Amino acid sequence: MTIETFVSTIAALSGLLFVVSSMLGMGLSLTTTQIIQPLKNVRLVILALLANFVLVPLLAFGISRVIPMDQSLQIGLIVLSTVAGAPFLVKEVQAAKGDLALAVGLMFMMMVVTILYVPLVLPLLLPGVEVNPWDIAKSLIVTMLIPTILGLFYRANSPEDAQHWSGVMNKLSTIALLVMLVTGLGLNVSNIISLIGSGGLLALLLFAAGSFLIGFLLGGKNSGVRSVLGLGTAQRNVAAAILVTSLNFSGTMTLPFVLVASIVLPLILIPTARWLGTRKTAGIK
Repeated sequence: MTIETFVSTIAALSGLLFVVSSMLGMGLSLTTTQIIQPLKNVRLVILALLANFVLVPLLAFGISRVIPMDQSLQIGLIVLSTVAGAPFLVKEVQAAKGDLALAVGLMFMMMVVTILYVPLVLPLLLPGVEVNPWDIAKSLIVTMLIPTILGLFYRANSPEDAQHWSGVMNKLSTIALLVMLVTGLGLNVSNIISLIGSGGLLALLLFAAGSFLIGFLLGGKNSGVRSVLGLGTAQRNVAAAILVTSLNFSGTMTLPFVLVASIVLPLILIPTARWLGTRKTAGIK
């Protein structure tokens, strides 16, 4: 086994551990009612769907026309714009001191919509692309939905023990996240460098900033809601994007572009979330 293979294995395992422990921790710390209640706000749900599945794809299309870059990178940006509902959102909203129940509710709603949306819309945006919704759904169900349900069930029967294990899972997910970011950054340094001169990295930075502003501005006056919509709109579901690109665009720069996005987006949004959390603690709106 080479060093690169070993590091790749560590990155993959830490990524899986991060997702599962994050979802399990959320299930242990919340109730089903807390997750469902925010979704009864029809206006908020409509704004979240508008931001993630209409405005963000339009933003990506605009950036792909303005920033000169290879077609394979344009494709990667379009794919990223169509997928939402990422587990990173939980950790980012925690750092931002935002509405955690709203974050979890919206995350699952957007995850389900992504499963239905991508197979219908992506072939229209990128003719020739074939997407099997079950390929996306099964990975999200196993890594996100089932751990959350298990956590909710355990909390419903043992609330005191659930509170203890929720803290353990949150610490575990933080460690896994750090390992994943460090190993992922090491593995993708060459890809990041190659994107600097291609316009791809600039496009990705503009995409992250623009997506965040779209959600943040649509979030209204409540700072907890603003942070959830801003971070939730900017943090795309990279796992789904990797699946789509690996099945349809292997051998091109599309997959490396998405892999770079999986590292760059959290590196941008986690400090942003911490800044939002600091402002909230200080009472700054």
